[in-house]
Amino acid sequence: MPAPAKQKIKLLYLLKVLLENTDENHCMNTQDLIVYLEENDIFVERKTIFSDIATLKEFGIDVCVSKSKENGGYYIASRDFELAELKIIVEAILSSRYISAKKSKSLIEKLESLVGPSERKELQREVFVQGRVKTDNESIFYNVDMLHSAMMNNNEITFSYLDWNKNKELVPRKGGKLYRVSPWALTVKDEYYYLIAFDANANIIKHYRVDKMKDIHAVNRSKRSGHEAFDVYDVGEYTNQNFGMFSGDADVVSLVIKEDKIGIIFDRFGKDIDIRPVKKDYISCRVPVLVSKQFFGWLAGLGDEIEITSPKSVKEEYINYLKNLIKSYE
Repeated sequence: MPAPAKQKIKLLYLLKVLLENTDENHCMNTQDLIVYLEENDIFVERKTIFSDIATLKEFGIDVCVSKSKENGGYYIASRDFELAELKIIVEAILSSRYISAKKSKSLIEKLESLVGPSERKELQREVFVQGRVKTDNESIFYNVDMLHSAMMNNNEITFSYLDWNKNKELVPRKGGKLYRVSPWALTVKDEYYYLIAFDANANIIKHYRVDKMKDIHAVNRSKRSGHEAFDVYDVGEYTNQNFGMFSGDADVVSLVIKEDKIGIIFDRFGKDIDIRPVKKDYISCRVPVLVSKQFFGWLAGLGDEIEITSPKSVKEEYINYLKNLIKSYE
């Protein structure tokens, strides 16, 4: 005797199995559906399946019937998302540095449930996550949720801010001293999530990498400051600034940088690089780059805190770049 409670959700079981297991190339016939329901303690006759399919179609589910002798049966013909749309979403997830590899894989698996078996394989691209620079902070989704809540409630926040050390570890900046700011906007720059906030003590707008924020808490009974500053602040102008991709000759370049600036290297090239101490307070690292004016411009922005040591040809090219840059101002 079928359980009454199970009978009440019979249609949901049918919809679930059709969505997860069928498409134009993968059908389930009446007997397949009967067996599936029996496995879930729901016992029906063939005519009940016909009636239930009609009910799903009346509700708006695009259930079609294939007359193929080899693979005939019912299947879901159309879904809320097209495959091309989901591919774009998957690529955005894979490309986002602020989404960890683990969370990227989890999100893609959830997206796979929105397509049929044939298309599911085309979304299974988590292998590409391994070759991309991704954050190690698994709490970024909770951070974003907390920041949105604080902004919605017009609260200040406190948090610890993290930096990379030479052991490739994220450690609290300023010995773990808490930061206190007024959060105003979240934006993406250089593939990272940033909080734009107002620091009342310094009376200026500051930016913080969300994946480097830890232990975020809203300050109860506090109201955000910085209304006047953000009335004239252009968030769009900030997000339009980016480090573009430019062509150049591929090479492995050795750099020497101050130890306390090693996070800059990790942010740009990831942590899978060789690093070693060379002298007090300095680290040497080898990084693969496309040698171009844009690369030299990035180096110039770091001033005397970084130096090319090899190859000699790249070092000389950089020197000539700087000489020509100085000459243009003479």
